[in-house]
Amino acid sequence: MSTQNSAPVVTGHGDGRIELAFGDNRLLPLLFGEHEQYLARVERQLAVKLVTRGNVLTIAGNQQGMDAARTVFLALWDRLRAGLPVGPAEVDAAARMAISADLPSAGQGLAQLSNPNGAIRTKRRVITPRSATQTRYLDALNENELVFGLGPAGTGKTYLAVAQAVSLLLQGKVDRIVLSRPAVEAGERLGFLPGDMKDKVDPYLRPLYDALHDMLPPDQVAKRMETGVIEVAPLAFMRGRTLAHAFVILDEAQNTTPMQMKMFLTRMGEGSRMVVTGDVTQIDLPSGSKSGLKEALTILKGVEGVSFVEFSDQDVVRHPMVGRIVRAYDAAARASKPDNPQ
Repeated sequence: MSTQNSAPVVTGHGDGRIELAFGDNRLLPLLFGEHEQYLARVERQLAVKLVTRGNVLTIAGNQQGMDAARTVFLALWDRLRAGLPVGPAEVDAAARMAISADLPSAGQGLAQLSNPNGAIRTKRRVITPRSATQTRYLDALNENELVFGLGPAGTGKTYLAVAQAVSLLLQGKVDRIVLSRPAVEAGERLGFLPGDMKDKVDPYLRPLYDALHDMLPPDQVAKRMETGVIEVAPLAFMRGRTLAHAFVILDEAQNTTPMQMKMFLTRMGEGSRMVVTGDVTQIDLPSGSKSGLKEALTILKGVEGVSFVEFSDQDVVRHPMVGRIVRAYDAAARASKPDNPQ
């Protein structure tokens, strides 16, 4: 029997230590990272002390931290044994889910991290959840015809929706992908840019192009866009259409008006799925205008086939600084409320 296929031996000690003995030394550099950088990341995130000696990893700290660290390294070990890469993003994802209060979703996410049979597969990568909320979001995308992904920047709302769209297109479960955004400036004036209509709207739609190119080779993106299999268009172009057998995504939906939101949602045709993403704390509409996304959250609550998944700053999967920035702005917003005691 190959030692590469053997599970680590876990030993608990009464003096506040857990030891993991790994059976294949060849995988340890990949598990610990260059200069043991992954150990340092886990130590910072879980407040534990990690020491290696040969093929044995010793974990010291409080019980909660030790249990979380053990979970992290067992999940990453299984991922390496499956022939999948481990990088900083996977280490951070495992740590994030190991300490999540949403235990069922976190456990499912960790299982997909190490054995991504149920993950999203595209031409260029396999996408697994990196937080408990992302796990629930992927479940919602699989199970519901209309999904709202809500929360701050950097949580993967749009990225995962595009990944799901590409995956279903490649499987033949939808015939085309339609990606849309309202053309509302974030405090800037772009209306006088030179060029044709495509040149004018492309700046608004660039994040959607970026996500597409992460899923498909550039030549395939270009070919599918030329044939109309993939369409990227501003929201104004949706009026009067019926979108059948399509995966339709509306990004930055907080910048829709109530009329625009109703118009968009009623474009759904036979065999279609829709995803609406946005952050109600980042509305760029003119002062006094009502957000169509905020209204839809109230009107559609409890409607069959509609799912709402709400992300928080704890789900930010970009650079760790992004999460700290989001939390700082949220704290400042709470402190500025009139009813906040001074």
